[in-house]
Amino acid sequence: MEPTPFLVEVSDAEMRQERQKARELRASQWWKRKLAGGVCHHCAGKFAPAQLTMDHLVPVVRGGKSTKGNVVPCCKACNSERKHKLPFEE
Repeated sequence: MEPTPFLVEVSDAEMRQERQKARELRASQWWKRKLAGGVCHHCAGKFAPAQLTMDHLVPVVRGGKSTKGNVVPCCKACNSERKHKLPFEE
């Protein structure tokens, strides 16, 4: 039996607001230092900072916020594979 997905209703306005916060966070020195390490949070692979993306551990579409505690550097392959999954669903 497949588990019931964790669903949270997120409005378009809330998603726009969180995406704007993510853009602001990407411009911060804190995020630039995270990228400088060049390590994907999920696969621990080494990448050039330009090859890493911002991944929300709890996706915005599922109620996640664009905060320092919810975003990690991630390679594009891992980010694409995760899509809208929560960490325990991987």
